[in-house]
Amino acid sequence: GGIFVGEVWLPDAERFARYLRPDELHTAFNFTFLSCPWDSALLRRAIDDTLAEHAPVGAPATWVLCNHDITRTVTRYGREDTGFAFTAKAFGVPSDLELGTRRARAAALLSLALPGSVYLYQGEELGLPEADVPLDRIQDPMYFRSQGRAPGRDGCRTPLPWATGEPFAGFGSTVEPWLPLPADWPSRAADLQERDPGSMLALYREALRQRRSLTALHTEPLRWLSEEPGLLLFSRGDHLVCAVNLAEHPAQLPAHTEVLLSSGPLDADGRLPRDTAVWLAL
Repeated sequence: GGIFVGEVWLPDAERFARYLRPDELHTAFNFTFLSCPWDSALLRRAIDDTLAEHAPVGAPATWVLCNHDITRTVTRYGREDTGFAFTAKAFGVPSDLELGTRRARAAALLSLALPGSVYLYQGEELGLPEADVPLDRIQDPMYFRSQGRAPGRDGCRTPLPWATGEPFAGFGSTVEPWLPLPADWPSRAADLQERDPGSMLALYREALRQRRSLTALHTEPLRWLSEEPGLLLFSRGDHLVCAVNLAEHPAQLPAHTEVLLSSGPLDADGRLPRDTAVWLAL
């Protein structure tokens, strides 16, 4: 193993030590969390390992679900294999985008409730899936170096849809972007999502608003509250809890005074459905 510092690959610990001190790397992408499958035990281990690795130098952790190289979260979480590895990337892998969107919404609240900084990759706030770029429009050298076997990274690099009804969904008006926008991109455009209180954009904006105002998310450490399989349940201080249900069945929530934010509706009996996250006030 080695490490990326920006776009520089450092293949061994000796070169790494000469390049930067460990306490200067706390803003690097957290690839352990980023590539982790949608699995409660693996996510908890990734969170614990990340916090433990940063503790000796008192540095804040970083959390990221997707970047310019990784299959978009909605598509990845809708597949049978929800992790990520370049060696496993292939054409034609099916994905349940409805399931992937539900999980991506829950993952957004999970990452934003963790102590440290969060990277938000362009398009995550719109819930964009991986784009299916026509073969004759692919630009990524990774595709050409593999003689067309690897899809490359263009599927997560297509332009953002800003406005429905405008040329190229509002990404410019006269010159076609270097990568084509999928035909259904306008239906995911930012201007439409701004008017939909149930949209992914609305969820991210409200989560970010609350993250700024909730003091516990700035100052209090993480404490796990449950060992129940499939359930990630932790507190930030004495008055704020995040619960994420990855189990097959609904989960019972702890006693609380208010549901601050939920990635999806709770069951009629107040239990937390599968692939749903919630922030609770105690």
